[in-house]
Amino acid sequence: MLNDTIAAISTPLGEGGIAVIRVSGSEAVAMVDRIFKSKTSLADAATHTVHYGYIIDNNTGNKLEEVLVTVMLAPRSFTMEDVVEVSCHGGIVSVRKVLDLILAQGVRLSEPGEFTKRAFLSGRIDLTQAEAVIDLIRAKSDRAFSVALKQVEGNLSKRIKELRYELVELMAHIEVNIDYPEHDVEEMTNAFIKTKCETVMGQIDTLLHTAEQGKILREGIVTAIVGKPNVGKSSLLNALAQDNRAIVTDIPGTTRDVIEEYVNIGGIPLKLLDTAGIRETEDVVEQIGVERSRSAVTDADLILFMISQADALNAEDYAMIDLMKNKQTIAILNKMDLPTQLDRGVIESYFAKDQIVELSLIEGQGLADLEKAISLMFFEGSIESSDLTYVSNVRHIQLLKQAKRSLEDALTANETYVPIDMIQIDIRAAWEQLGEVIGDAVAESLIDQIFSQFCLGK
Repeated sequence: MLNDTIAAISTPLGEGGIAVIRVSGSEAVAMVDRIFKSKTSLADAATHTVHYGYIIDNNTGNKLEEVLVTVMLAPRSFTMEDVVEVSCHGGIVSVRKVLDLILAQGVRLSEPGEFTKRAFLSGRIDLTQAEAVIDLIRAKSDRAFSVALKQVEGNLSKRIKELRYELVELMAHIEVNIDYPEHDVEEMTNAFIKTKCETVMGQIDTLLHTAEQGKILREGIVTAIVGKPNVGKSSLLNALAQDNRAIVTDIPGTTRDVIEEYVNIGGIPLKLLDTAGIRETEDVVEQIGVERSRSAVTDADLILFMISQADALNAEDYAMIDLMKNKQTIAILNKMDLPTQLDRGVIESYFAKDQIVELSLIEGQGLADLEKAISLMFFEGSIESSDLTYVSNVRHIQLLKQAKRSLEDALTANETYVPIDMIQIDIRAAWEQLGEVIGDAVAESLIDQIFSQFCLGK
């Protein structure tokens, strides 16, 4: 299957300036050359050259499309196979006709992510780099894009390979001692095992330290905006999204459902959920909205609890405060442009000083303070920029934790003077688990599952 030639549309379907069809495989050049008319044959084309011409329907002899064809010969291509990219006019009909004609030459339509899968199987990239391609496409902020780009360039791969090399050195030392026990100095070997294991564990801890931040940059913070009706929840969503995403009126209960919007706050992606005001109501539709709001509070990573400081707290406010126990919460005192009716001391008894933000959405004041409070809560004030090797993939995180546990088992065995050939079993397990991160030792079914998440043509 991997020896055949595949093709797919690599640009989004719909109207646009151009559309690109990617063809990869040993017959890519020959297959496209059959239907391409130009001054020179693609068979004679040098690698990394662009050629102007027409796609011809050989059955009728009619010109189907005016195109530019780019030729990239193996191994200097993304898949390390011969690759031909046909750039035609953007549009559903034109690009579909060209693709159908290419497939009619005996080319197979690619599976989702198959181009990247071929790049992985050919050794051009490892599994962490391949997975980072998805993150690059789905990045919701500049910072998330930068992190994904570093992953594609191989930052994490390099760190993992360095750790595996440390363990290979250790295993080699143990093997020598097993083969030549007469030269073994037990105290030196135990000390060497302890030093190496602790060194690798320390570096794994450094990677895992970035895991929570990396996961946030990758997936965003699920943020629920909650509060009584008419305290400014929808106005806050619109202000952060810089768009009139939600209806804003002075009539309580306008929002009946949970509205979702992705925003970028100081480089941090937030999935904002504007919820219906939580209150007792006889309105059946509003009751459904209130229940969904309660569910959003339960599932959210961050709660933005909005309070109108022009009103005193009531039973509904206290009920919501009780609902938010053990949740990351920022209390937003809105409507600071109006006379104060709120007892600030009561709020400070429930929330720390850095969890309270004063806001006036009418005057556009306080949004910068809100951004700072969110950054302080999740990134201790700022996103680390000196080392962009963030671990953000759940699969990577779990494997790193498993490798650390294996090394902990090796240390425990070492301290209790277990025979070194038994200790080596745990060390090898750690080495293999780190190998699974970069794809050196991974099941074919997992590879298929990973690449099935890609879009067609990538």
